[in-house]
Amino acid sequence: MSDIPARLRRRVIRRAKGRCEYCGLAQAGQEATFHIDHVVPSAYGGTTSLENLALACVSCSLRKGARMSALDPATGLPVRLYDPRQHVWGIHFRWDGVRIIALTSIGRATVELLQLNRQRLLRIRKVEGSLGRHPPK
Repeated sequence: MSDIPARLRRRVIRRAKGRCEYCGLAQAGQEATFHIDHVVPSAYGGTTSLENLALACVSCSLRKGARMSALDPATGLPVRLYDPRQHVWGIHFRWDGVRIIALTSIGRATVELLQLNRQRLLRIRKVEGSLGRHPPK
């Protein structure tokens, strides 16, 4: 992973309002520091620029890794993963309480690969809700 200058890191965090741009989890209250993710991985020519960086919780970052696509569980076909720089979250996903509901093939592939509704994350979102931090605004 390349070094990301502190100023650029701060801009990414500010733009994301301190939330994972994939699952919506707030950095506030989390022990682990969120990662700065290359949306298009460096291995595929992605640059370390504001236009290609996203704030990602550790779980989403590690599950995404250097991937840009995954299989849509409904069709078995490869599709591009959700790209917070190119896609609108509300087109591909919606909230149902603490669960993320996928609305498109991109949403389904992303929910499946990143395991956005795993039990631990659902429990965290429930606690976040009691603290007024879920759902993201």
